[in-house]
Amino acid sequence: MRSDRDGLSAIVQVVARWTLVMIVVYGLAVACFGHLTPGGGFAGGVALACGFVLATLAFGGGSGPAAALHRRVAALEASGALAFLGLAALGWTAGHFLQAWTPRGAAFTLVSAPFLVLINLAILLKVGAGLFAGFMVLVLFDRGLAPTGGGEGET
Repeated sequence: MRSDRDGLSAIVQVVARWTLVMIVVYGLAVACFGHLTPGGGFAGGVALACGFVLATLAFGGGSGPAAALHRRVAALEASGALAFLGLAALGWTAGHFLQAWTPRGAAFTLVSAPFLVLINLAILLKVGAGLFAGFMVLVLFDRGLAPTGGGEGET
């Protein structure tokens, strides 16, 4: 029998590895072109998180493409929030909070609103890491490894 850390079968792992690449590219495309099509940073972040959940389920928690994210997910989520706030604060240089301070490009292209692309990528990082962190907390609770309250007054 396979242990929990080995993940699923080799066939599932090969398919998951190829699928993960497609999901990540799709999530990035949804975020980058969110100002032109339905989608954006939130939808792209959800797709990205689903890809890493798939990788965690296929490879187990200790190995595979998502293993490096397990320890860094809180830092990635904070980085996304700081990037969003930094971009919004830079909008003050244009006159208003969250004002587009980058020049506009040709209509209906990726560079037609570069400020929105940067905002969507920051939201992608925040949402993707946050949802993946939520999944990891559920995994820890299932395994009985999550910390308990341990507050004052408990006996």
